[in-house]
Amino acid sequence: MTASEKADSLRLRKGGRPIAALTTYDYPTARLLDECGVDLLLVGDSLGMVVLGFPDTTHVTLDHMLHHVAAVARAKPQALVVGDLPIHTYDTPEDALRTAQRLVEAGAEAVKLEGGIRQAEKVRTITAAGIPVIGHLGMLPQRVLEEGGYRKKGKTPEQADAIREGAEALIDAGVSAIVFESIVPATAKLLSESLAVPTIGIGCGEHTCDGEIAVVTDLLGSYPWFVPPFAKPEADLAETIRGAAHRYISRVGNG
Repeated sequence: MTASEKADSLRLRKGGRPIAALTTYDYPTARLLDECGVDLLLVGDSLGMVVLGFPDTTHVTLDHMLHHVAAVARAKPQALVVGDLPIHTYDTPEDALRTAQRLVEAGAEAVKLEGGIRQAEKVRTITAAGIPVIGHLGMLPQRVLEEGGYRKKGKTPEQADAIREGAEALIDAGVSAIVFESIVPATAKLLSESLAVPTIGIGCGEHTCDGEIAVVTDLLGSYPWFVPPFAKPEADLAETIRGAAHRYISRVGNG
């Protein structure tokens, strides 16, 4: 299946089986998640925090993204591989297209960018070149410094209307789906029911969008130093790793 066909299959899921998406940043994790049937693998700029140790996503460069996209792509997953456009690499439509093309050359099958109305022309430029695009609305991690922290969105009718306007602009420009991040559940559900493309929620409550995405380290419990309040860990790999390391140290010491 081609990248465009995979992206089209997301659109067809509107109103159907919910989309299950996860972030991933390396070859073995991509293989394992794909074997489980995940629909979409996002090489997210969240890697800045959970892989590279930065305080937020604003430190992530295109070189970082290319390195990790290539690693995930080597797994040759059946899932759609999406790469984030890192901050300041899509300030103009021309920049956005060049960055998207480089991510595709590294192995991404689609790209994701943050923002609404201001990004519509960039989306249109990228999709005109045959590269599928996923939108991202609500809380925008690349603007965390501008906004002074991570804040819930869609709390007022005015905020909900602004998100809707951004979503409609992105849809008109050709996005295949839109990630909703940290939008209050009632607003996320209302918007999801009325928009023409699937929404994929994170921090928006359960069953409010057409699918969900989680940061894989939150799911696996492998990054214990910060766990978002909305995260639902399904494992505790941090303790598993600590236990294995302690046992190894003891075995070596007793040798």
